[in-house]
Amino acid sequence: MSDRPFKVLGIQQIAVSGLDKSRLGTLWVDILGLKLVGSYQSAFDNVDEDIAELGSGPLRVEVDLMQPIDPDKTPRVQNPPLNHVGLWIDDLQAAVAWLRARGVRFTPGGIRKGATGLDICFIHPKSSPECPVGGEGVLIELVQAPPEVAAAFAQLASAN
Repeated sequence: MSDRPFKVLGIQQIAVSGLDKSRLGTLWVDILGLKLVGSYQSAFDNVDEDIAELGSGPLRVEVDLMQPIDPDKTPRVQNPPLNHVGLWIDDLQAAVAWLRARGVRFTPGGIRKGATGLDICFIHPKSSPECPVGGEGVLIELVQAPPEVAAAFAQLASAN
């Protein structure tokens, strides 16, 4: 599909979840040694998360340790435990328009600011009759890559 007006540059994040994010922190931060760099809460998304990172510089990967604000409300961020995968996108606006025109289903909310202040949107884990392409059970976050991330991936690609 050479007419694709955007590139998926790499993995931006993974989000893992449970009913108690402190238990996730025991493994990811205390034992594996990831660095905590922030936290985020959103009533709209029913999420309370700690943000950890591995690696460094523009190619670092975020690991979100998530728990629901209310486990009885939706979205149920604790199910499935591997909540979503985030992908760096070089042109999010173009990607969403192109994907939507090809029947990709997005979650409600459209493009908006994410936990780290970057523009994001989500591909729905399920397709629908109106939108026959979904994540086949996986929630996929598309994240607008800032210039330094796009440059780092371009440099990496040119070195190969």
